[in-house]
Amino acid sequence: MKVEYFSIEGLVKITPNVFDDERGYFMETFNAVRYKEVLPFNFLQDNVSSSRYGVIRGLHFQFPPYAQGKLVQVLRGKALDVAVDLRKNSPTYGKCQTIELSEINRTQFYIPEGFAHGFLALEDHTLLSYKCTSVYSAEHEGTLLWNDPDLGIQWPDVPKIVSSKDENGIPLRLFDSPFAL
Repeated sequence: MKVEYFSIEGLVKITPNVFDDERGYFMETFNAVRYKEVLPFNFLQDNVSSSRYGVIRGLHFQFPPYAQGKLVQVLRGKALDVAVDLRKNSPTYGKCQTIELSEINRTQFYIPEGFAHGFLALEDHTLLSYKCTSVYSAEHEGTLLWNDPDLGIQWPDVPKIVSSKDENGIPLRLFDSPFAL
């Protein structure tokens, strides 16, 4: 597997080894021994979401003690994936990283605790898989406003489908972060 790091500390791009032939392909999407070298975290929950073209999910996070790191990958379709640094003493606080994930590039994106995460489905039936370092807790869930101008996220110009929860996320300037670097 190929591992790359971003200018925002903690974010990791992983490109698994893929074995293609006339029958299709095979790839290992997770191996605790191999991934432990890159991501020294235990994963406790797996999730899958399916989204129509134009659906935005996020920008979500969980407050401590249920903060989650996520290893995300698109299994079908294509998505613009976004991570926002919410670690208050980080030099990159409020900065965003975007990455295109697709069934073609088979890239994985690791977003650690202390980040908001979201994505825009760029194809119908986009299937996103995430491994999480903590279990989901509705009482500890938070949502950052997906289109907050202070974040400067360059969302593609497509018709957006956004839930009421995500439309009512908190702007970064009003967010009192519990996360530290």
